[in-house]
Amino acid sequence: MTSPVRRGSAGTVAYVALALALVVWAAPVLWTVVTSFKPHRDIFTLPPTFVFQPTLEHYRRALGLGGGRFVESSEGGILPGIWNSLAIATATTGVSLLVAIPAGYAYARLRFRGRRPLAFYALFTQMAPPIGLLIPYFYFLNRAGLMDTHAGLIAVYLTFSIPFGVWLMITYFEELPRELEEAAAVDGAGRLATLVRIVLPQARGGVAVTAIFSFINAWNEFLFAAVLTGNNTRTAPVALFGYVSTEEHLWGPFTASGVMIMVPVVLIALLAQRQIVRGLTLGAVARIGR
Repeated sequence: MTSPVRRGSAGTVAYVALALALVVWAAPVLWTVVTSFKPHRDIFTLPPTFVFQPTLEHYRRALGLGGGRFVESSEGGILPGIWNSLAIATATTGVSLLVAIPAGYAYARLRFRGRRPLAFYALFTQMAPPIGLLIPYFYFLNRAGLMDTHAGLIAVYLTFSIPFGVWLMITYFEELPRELEEAAAVDGAGRLATLVRIVLPQARGGVAVTAIFSFINAWNEFLFAAVLTGNNTRTAPVALFGYVSTEEHLWGPFTASGVMIMVPVVLIALLAQRQIVRGLTLGAVARIGR
């Protein structure tokens, strides 16, 4: 048996390790937030100062409301990039749900040839290195006339978000009892009616998790957006780096823009943390081969 002293020591070590991990994770975020409110002269002070007169100057510049230089080819600061990211992430999420929900339900309830290979294909799309797909995507969008368009970037994101969404929805649908669906079938309801009226209300947590992951992944993505977009569709993460050049680093507007980009993601994570953890847990223990 483990003595209470040993259990207490192990618990203390675990809490200390957790606290250190939290500090390592939170320190860059807190530094960015603090820097975004510092006057320009205090940003470069050594040693760093944490007592200063807060200012909103950097946020005004980031929003295009003040003087100074902004993101290249953008008169509105970071706002055009944020609107582009919002449109692309929302469309990616909507289309992903429209495909992932019926596909996940069909996989969970039907038995057909090629079922297991399809499941492993969904996993493979998550393991493939994005940099290895960049040139094929560039070639395809260029030939299709979709470079620097919302539709082109959405199509690229869907190749990742749909398989991941299908994988998540399968885990949720396989956990649901079949009795209500069988009762609906006895009453004459078809597959589609059963899915919409019976299954989806029970799987709304899974739908929420799938939507959250699709939105956050599209919102944060940088590599494909940096190469496949131009001035018309530049997303927020790409526009953010317009403040950094070989001649000058505008750290004030840079950090202010970074905070504005982080806010939606942080709010979503805080409001839906239980669903996110549940989605990750289900993804880890899914029994796709049943």
